[in-house]
Amino acid sequence: MRIGIIFGGQSREREISFAGGRTVYDNLNKTLFTPVPIFVDSLGNFILLDWKYLYKGTIRDFYPSAETLPPSPHFFQVYAESLTNSEAINQSIASVGKKLQPEDLKELIDFAFLTLHGPFGEDGNIQGILEWYGIPFSGAGILPSSIGIDKEIQKKVLGTAGFATPNYETVLREKWQNSPESVIKDLESAFSYPIVIKAPHQGSSIGVSIAQNSQELSAGLNRSFFIQKIDPKEWQAKSDTEKRNFLISFTDIREGLGFPVLTDSGTIHHPEDLWTLLDNASEIVELQSPDGENIVLVEDFIKGKEFSCIVIQAPNGTPIALPPTEIKKSSDLFDYRSKYLPGISRKVTPIDLPQADILKITEQCKKLFSSLNSQVYARLDGFYTASGEIFLNDPNTTSGMLPSSFFFHQAAEIGLNPSQFLTYIISESIKARIQSGKQLFKLNSLYSSLKNSLIQESQHSADKINVAVIMGGFSSERHISVESGRNIFEKLASSSKYHPIPVFLTGDESQHLLYQLPINIMLKDNADDIKEKVSHAGLVHEYTQKVREEAKEIINAFSSSEATTLEELTYKSLADRVEFAFIALHGRPGEDGAVQAELEKINIPYNGSGVESSQISINKFETNELLQKEEILVADHQLVYEDEYRKSPEGCISNLLDRFELPLIAKPADDGCSSAVKKIKTREELIAFCEMMFRPEPEFLAAPMETLKLKPNEEFPQKNYFLVESLIGPNGADKFLEITGGMLTHISESGEIEFEVFEPSEALASGEVLSLEEKFLAGEGQNITPARFGETSEDYDRVAKEVKATLEKTARTINVEGYCRIDAFVRIFAEKVETVVIEINSLPGMTPATAIFHQSALNNMKPYEFIDKIIEYGFEKKKMIKPA
Repeated sequence: MRIGIIFGGQSREREISFAGGRTVYDNLNKTLFTPVPIFVDSLGNFILLDWKYLYKGTIRDFYPSAETLPPSPHFFQVYAESLTNSEAINQSIASVGKKLQPEDLKELIDFAFLTLHGPFGEDGNIQGILEWYGIPFSGAGILPSSIGIDKEIQKKVLGTAGFATPNYETVLREKWQNSPESVIKDLESAFSYPIVIKAPHQGSSIGVSIAQNSQELSAGLNRSFFIQKIDPKEWQAKSDTEKRNFLISFTDIREGLGFPVLTDSGTIHHPEDLWTLLDNASEIVELQSPDGENIVLVEDFIKGKEFSCIVIQAPNGTPIALPPTEIKKSSDLFDYRSKYLPGISRKVTPIDLPQADILKITEQCKKLFSSLNSQVYARLDGFYTASGEIFLNDPNTTSGMLPSSFFFHQAAEIGLNPSQFLTYIISESIKARIQSGKQLFKLNSLYSSLKNSLIQESQHSADKINVAVIMGGFSSERHISVESGRNIFEKLASSSKYHPIPVFLTGDESQHLLYQLPINIMLKDNADDIKEKVSHAGLVHEYTQKVREEAKEIINAFSSSEATTLEELTYKSLADRVEFAFIALHGRPGEDGAVQAELEKINIPYNGSGVESSQISINKFETNELLQKEEILVADHQLVYEDEYRKSPEGCISNLLDRFELPLIAKPADDGCSSAVKKIKTREELIAFCEMMFRPEPEFLAAPMETLKLKPNEEFPQKNYFLVESLIGPNGADKFLEITGGMLTHISESGEIEFEVFEPSEALASGEVLSLEEKFLAGEGQNITPARFGETSEDYDRVAKEVKATLEKTARTINVEGYCRIDAFVRIFAEKVETVVIEINSLPGMTPATAIFHQSALNNMKPYEFIDKIIEYGFEKKKMIKPA
């Protein structure tokens, strides 16, 4: 069955839609379905997308295409709305795929899986187009979609159906703009602070604020109307870097107004033009989005447990409420980053309440699902107060579909992995379209065909290769390791070749504790949540048990070969159930050779480099020393030990500053993922870094935390030594950039290792160093692949050849095998190229948004194919090594 995945779109949630489309594309069962990526651009054009572009970090990384962008000396990435030339739009479309008309869809696809969000996606528009052309689609039909998109209509429906709603009022744009003082006065009479302000047609917490005073209320109303006022004096006092960072944020439609933007002097389409306008302004500049809201909702702040509940339709049509998730936030607002970056907030499933209260919540959710005439599934959000009141709000007819989303998180509670849950959604959606009374024969035939294919697939499941996917660990990189492991699991689970088994590793360096995870524990929010669950082995929540019983027919039909209970393992028992181990660990253990040594004892092949190579690459100091001997450029470097610092803090700091100029880089010597990597600009910051790194307890120290501007939930490990490096700068180069380069190894017919070095990506940091979000969160950061080494293909080839040669020499020096990622800075001069190596990752991050997948895509490898080659190399390597 050809499944058209429709993603992107015209709303402010297009980046999450893009990432969700990629998730569906990767997780669709490839035995049953052929995924067809259909990208909708921000102007509403349908594009049959070349699959390679699915693995870009953001939409703006590939669309509009670079050659169509207006000149931008500050290198702003923009959306298609910033192009005013229709020829440039058509050129962009042609560079990434083929333009489609809606009527073309019925010739390309049998079914449409919708991951569009917000206006034009969840409001019934796309559903109406597909229904017109006779294409069945996922999720709800036109009516529940049109209700679900409008928060004001939702309030009326909820009130009419007898559901509790917070006190609310609406504010008209015209009234706000004509008499803002009276609006504030009226709202302060009607509400007590804190006050919630919402843009009624947005999702993902876009345009949502919580105001604590009149100033914040005014700012929140402007935010929800998508109006922004800029004082030219404040603007003109900024440095060029601060101006650029402001406009990057402004261009980002999730947090800024985006472009085009309306001003008193006309419409502005590009950030460079806005920069010029603000430089020359003498009075307050008011900016408005042409797609702003006409009405804004203002409502009481509800104090209580915040939750989200996915309700699905059983085969007999009755609603089933999956175990609701409690959202534990670090602030009052569950904002965009809290929703989509692992570890920022915590998701507790089921919600931490007595069974009777959970039943009250789920009964209300099922009632609302039916009241809205919902179909297939919906995500219902709400609050449970201390007095036992339930407030439901914001029913979503299309849930977010990132790997960490509630959609997959809660389905895992009944034992369905993402691939299986998507199959169920497709099956149930076809049934829902049958109920419409249109195309009865075609839809019944499609449904029967899918049922028969499911039966055939289950008969061949025993033929697959069992692969342990080992994730977690006990370093500061454990959360990213879980994200990598889950991504590997999902890619393998949707294949016809492998059966992945999730294995969680915890403990410490003296003892590795291994657990085979059921799917619901694997999809818990982060590594610490998983660790907490494995300490309560065998306990299944009462509500989870109940809903599994209700969903037994679904589980039997769609779930297969997944463990349903937690099981403690040893390395020896692991050898009895798997033929391969995929190590998705980062830092220690994993990249230090410890796990590899254990796997070699039990004769299990694994991915990546061997023990000795891993022991070198984990230690940045030793790696630098070894590379320096081979005349590979690295930063000047020195280890700082706790005992030396404690003996004489002032002397230790003075010695460092005698050798290194400020600013310098301080970082752990054996951790990655940007954990605790800081650009140190002052003596005070260096002292604070030492105090934080050498702190006796895990809790952050208040004064150093403030000096280093650390966030409360930031990863900052405790170590007894760390690395100081000189800051790598341009040194007079014509061009200077930070890159990350991946590679894959092969074994030639003669038994030699051959390196396939990918085209490096250019990494653009918005701050002083690349952040965790920029490296691993879909829609964050700018990874330009290939890197901008030159203006012409000849210039590019000259530089790329030199850089790739250095990366290969680095990998050979460390004896890397399988695959790796190397981070470096590149200085480009007219007569030479200098590549300064920063770090080697022998087990690089494998999250969905990581740059190594962008690079392998340029070499015609989809992520699954890249992973498959890594596994095949591991098997080949084992054949060449004779057992001791």
